[in-house]
Amino acid sequence: MSEELQDEIEAINSIYGQGCLVPSSSEANVYVLSPPGESSSLRIEFPPTYPAVPPVVLGTNSTGEHGKRGDAARELSLFCQAVSTVYQPGAVCLFDAIEELTRLLESEVPKETQHEDTSHEDDADPQLSAKSPADSKQISMQEPPWIMSDPFVELKSTFVARCAKVSSTEEAEAFLQHLLSTDKKVRTATHNITAWRIKGPNNTIFQDCNDDGETAAGGRVLHLMQLMDLWNVMVVVTRWYGGHKLGPRRFALINQTARDAFVKAGLVSENPSKKKGSGKS
Repeated sequence: MSEELQDEIEAINSIYGQGCLVPSSSEANVYVLSPPGESSSLRIEFPPTYPAVPPVVLGTNSTGEHGKRGDAARELSLFCQAVSTVYQPGAVCLFDAIEELTRLLESEVPKETQHEDTSHEDDADPQLSAKSPADSKQISMQEPPWIMSDPFVELKSTFVARCAKVSSTEEAEAFLQHLLSTDKKVRTATHNITAWRIKGPNNTIFQDCNDDGETAAGGRVLHLMQLMDLWNVMVVVTRWYGGHKLGPRRFALINQTARDAFVKAGLVSENPSKKKGSGKS
């Protein structure tokens, strides 16, 4: 097994859950992929020279008990299409292929079914918990006044931050839910790291953060806000994983992206002695 494939397997299982990509019990170089939220599992062969050559999609492995006849064939066809779309010689492609499959499937699903799928995602993630009718009214509010950073890209991982002025924790939570409910690309990102600091009545102080699976990232962003003495503001740093681990470097990129949003919002001054990130390091 190549080092690239070993890293990709570890990354896929860390993003989508253990068991998403596992070796076949009966075939060498063949893995079983269970795309998140789909009923069909797929058998994929990784040639010894992968990623110099593309993976080979062999067929379906199984269909869940709730799958309908024809779903497996449709998902197989769409995944083959996804692989052919995203694969580039020399670069691992499975994460991009899974995301492309998700996009293709969602583009085919009626609006009623898409709403049901979103509710299922909500159950799986504390940030996307099922909302009451009152919460739904909050989500249908006017677009929050987001100020966006420039995108920062490293090893195909992309980071974008949004910040907005907020006056209460309820407003901060409503802004976050609105973003996740109305922006499919953000909702399906690998991580949406959030932090806010709010001064309430009677000198009460509210500070909170959420890693969204990127361990310790939320606390680091909150610490950045503390160092900048920012109040009554929230930030959401979105990361789309690019298939390559960044190690501790990812925390610097997360904070760099958050700071860029704060600068663009006029909350802090750009340091003239430092060059602004070009988007690649």
